[in-house]
Amino acid sequence: MSNVLVVLEFADGKLKSSCLPGITCAKQIADTNGGELHFLVLAAEPSPLAQAVAGAGLGATTVHTMASPAFEPFTAEAWADGIVAAVHATNASVVGGTASSSLRDALPRAAALLDAALTSEVTAVGAEAVLTRPISAGRALLEQASSGDVAFFTARGSEFPPTEGGGAAATVSELETAEVSTRGVSVVDIQKTKSTRPALSEADVVVSGGRGMREGDNFKVLEELTDLLGGALGASRAATDAGMVPPDLQVGQTGKIVAPNLYIAVAISGAIQHLAGMKGSKTIVAVNKDEEAPIFQVADYGLVGKWEEELPKILELVKAAKAG
Repeated sequence: MSNVLVVLEFADGKLKSSCLPGITCAKQIADTNGGELHFLVLAAEPSPLAQAVAGAGLGATTVHTMASPAFEPFTAEAWADGIVAAVHATNASVVGGTASSSLRDALPRAAALLDAALTSEVTAVGAEAVLTRPISAGRALLEQASSGDVAFFTARGSEFPPTEGGGAAATVSELETAEVSTRGVSVVDIQKTKSTRPALSEADVVVSGGRGMREGDNFKVLEELTDLLGGALGASRAATDAGMVPPDLQVGQTGKIVAPNLYIAVAISGAIQHLAGMKGSKTIVAVNKDEEAPIFQVADYGLVGKWEEELPKILELVKAAKAG
């Protein structure tokens, strides 16, 4: 029987909602293999976190915990050691979670320590746990099966629905703390961006600006539209590289992968790297002065024109709709 171990992440004492799609993917793998679903909590004091998750009924039979001060704040080196120890202790044959920035860093390290294969950015689970993932910046899909005693995966959060609670409660099992090392890495400071807007990867509406916005001050008009729609602000890599907005707003292959109900791309040409991060959106609206821009090939609705002229009109229409 192939048991699947999902590595969980927490913030402010609560399970991150971004973990839920990864759990869904893991459930599908476990169902295909006829195995059980298990969770792993790594923290300085994991017991309260594990108890809350166990009671939520998210589909796991067991929530395993491992305690070490080295797990907080997060370093990929320490978490990799913890994951490897948990694999040995639980005899898990598949290990993974949502493709967050942290697990993208820790899981490949753990896989390397075990000389195991890793399938990244999984978008679908097929028969006999054959996993599908995008390659060539999303221009093709690869079906991949892994051999060996253990295999790793990261699931693209935009491709799996969040798992729902309400099922049977899980048991909590405390694992013996392994030898954990940060290998000389130390966290000097953690800077958090405070915002009243929803997280970029979880928002129902995303408004993104590109190089054509020219400077950071011009993003204020996008911020106004974003707030009117109750969405999150994004940007292309060109805009973040130019310093117009912070790097954590980048949408694309090397940034955040998003799939909101509505994605509005303003002054974004539509390079393949950007499309790889947003083309799963339910409805895509593009505003660009270049009618030949690649973004129009994936857009459901396109408006050819300068953003300086078109955005004020859109704002007025949105305000009128909300007022009426």
